[in-house]
Amino acid sequence: MKTGIDAISFDVAKIHLPIQTLAKARNIEPEKLEKGLGLIKMTLPDTHQDVVVFGANALTKLILQNNINLNEIARIYVGTESAIDSSKPISSFLIALMEQKFGANTLSECDVVDFTFACIGGVDAMQNCIDFVTLNPTKKAIVVTTDFAKYDLNSTGEYTQGAGALAILITANPRIIAFENNWATSTKGVFDFFKPYRTISKTAITGNSTNEPWFENLESEIEIHKDQPVFDGQYSNQCYMDRTRDAYFSFKKLKNTTETVYDSWKSIVMHLPYAFQGRRMLSEIYTLDASNIIISGDEAASECQNKLKEISKSEAYKEFVNEKLMPAEIASSLIGNLYTGSIFMGLLSTLAHFYDTEKEISDSKFGFLAYGSGSKSKVFEGTIQPEWKLAIACVKLFETLEKSFEIDFDTYNKLHKKEQKISIRTPKNEWILDRIENEIPNLMGARYYKWVD
Repeated sequence: MKTGIDAISFDVAKIHLPIQTLAKARNIEPEKLEKGLGLIKMTLPDTHQDVVVFGANALTKLILQNNINLNEIARIYVGTESAIDSSKPISSFLIALMEQKFGANTLSECDVVDFTFACIGGVDAMQNCIDFVTLNPTKKAIVVTTDFAKYDLNSTGEYTQGAGALAILITANPRIIAFENNWATSTKGVFDFFKPYRTISKTAITGNSTNEPWFENLESEIEIHKDQPVFDGQYSNQCYMDRTRDAYFSFKKLKNTTETVYDSWKSIVMHLPYAFQGRRMLSEIYTLDASNIIISGDEAASECQNKLKEISKSEAYKEFVNEKLMPAEIASSLIGNLYTGSIFMGLLSTLAHFYDTEKEISDSKFGFLAYGSGSKSKVFEGTIQPEWKLAIACVKLFETLEKSFEIDFDTYNKLHKKEQKISIRTPKNEWILDRIENEIPNLMGARYYKWVD
């Protein structure tokens, strides 16, 4: 029996800032971002959107486009690093909205939970659901990844921002891709990228040295939440390379092969914080595995340090990138970073590319190199199934992205600073954030959503 992805849908922010506009405003040479990093647009949430909205829209599309009977869904697991509540998971919001639209109690027996491990949380959720369906082949599960990659203004991560969600149906005998039961992992606890709780003294805010109550806060320190992370770009890149390399060679051991593993993959789908991240990070694995060298840790970096620049600029590597990595990069260039959804958008981008170019890829193997800061990598593979074209025919990824609405730099600034209060575009046939309770004491902060026809 095979287990894997039977259907997939997506929802991304419908407004964007051209990277050229941002580059000029920040006095950055546009070519550095466009040709160097592969960036064209970055998508941003409108005022009526948040990660629940994106997740609910992607999930609603999945249900409607595939005529899913919700009584057959045993799990809806969410991968995210953009939680809106420290207790109530996004998945609990999603089942409430689905029952609001499709009928009361239709998901009352469905198990829901959120997975958090930076950008790899969605892969963790999917692996869990695959294991569940493998043990219970008559059951179905859904994985939703939803995130908003927001960075501080003028930071080195600002031009990689993006927002959106994907919803993935996991079943036995799937139509799109069936996964092999080999999952290699490399994990270390590091601080390459994280979102800590931050505090500021109450005195610094009020100017009052006594600890008087301030908006019902009795503590002398005020806790601050920011969507923007604390990160070290160079260190994060190194952690990405180290974890991914070690997981890749662990995968090679699981396969018990001396052959170059990536040669067996038609396409390679990686986590892409920016479109060209994968091609920059993979040159080390490309060099080591082609030489049949299996090493790990600092030794790996020194072993091939002198070769990497030469290899990455070689015609052979450029052809390798164009053949195996480029299809997954296309959507990333037009959307930006989706955190947990990045690797799944890479898969959808690859499938859409082959669909639009009328290439037949049935029975081809795809390799997946996932990464999450903190840090962990997983490497796995799957085989494209004969009905993949039928399963993605209604998704229309690139046609949808073409309809994105361009905003100017001033509007972007206002959105980022939360000074923009009116929606940029009028919502239609989608979920929106309706209101946040700020009066009823035992419901303070509760978020309410509604469907707009």
